Amino acid sequence: MTRERGLAAAENAVKRGEVVVLPTDTVYGVGADAFSPAAVRKLLEAKGRGRDMPPPVLVPEVRTVDGLASAVPFAVRELMDAFWPGALTIVCRAQPSLTWDLGETHGTVALRMPLHPVALELLKRTGPLAVSSANLSGRPAATTVQEAVDQLASSVRVYLDGGLSPKGAPSTIVDASDGPLRILRVGALSEEELRRAVPKGWYDPEPGPEAEPRPERGPEPGEGPGERPETVGGQGAERTGASPGA
Repeated sequence: MTRERGLAAAENAVKRGEVVVLPTDTVYGVGADAFSPAAVRKLLEAKGRGRDMPPPVLVPEVRTVDGLASAVPFAVRELMDAFWPGALTIVCRAQPSLTWDLGETHGTVALRMPLHPVALELLKRTGPLAVSSANLSGRPAATTVQEAVDQLASSVRVYLDGGLSPKGAPSTIVDASDGPLRILRVGALSEEELRRAVPKGWYDPEPGPEAEPRPERGPEPGEGPGERPETVGGQGAERTGASPGA
């Protein structure tokens, strides 16, 4: 299946409220319509995850952020200028008027613009997607489409194959939802890279026994069986033929 046909199949699946797997620059993601509570519920069920671990939202362009987040600090805009599209997830205060249900977000939303042509093209067609790493909760994140198929099987309707994930590591997460910037997880981007690009606005604990520990690299945060999934080439490749139900 060609890239265009694969993207069209994924777009249609998202519009029907189904779950898809897509390649990104970090690891493969499992995604659903961010504005469909039922679709987000399917995503969480596919991963074996509860509402207490809501998925991040991927966006097609920077200007989408202002429709999803409120009171975006200047330091966050500097981070987006420096690292978007790319491997940086930023937790912001969510727009209170949004009619969505990502889980127990406590009024926040984690946003990222990925640096991958297939992901960006799909996002332009569908709008913002709730996307978590394409793996069962507690298992390693998938860096190939086959690894995603092996874990998620028929809970996903369409698999887009974009080859090996370029970075093979999850995104770095920065919390900007309440006061100074805090690094929640170091992933593909280091703390040094972030602070070099944006020197001001970071939380720095006082030295001593009360200082918070430095973040460590960790796993990607983040329906019942459906029809047989499709595995399609996101970069123009032919259908791989990997069908969990076969």
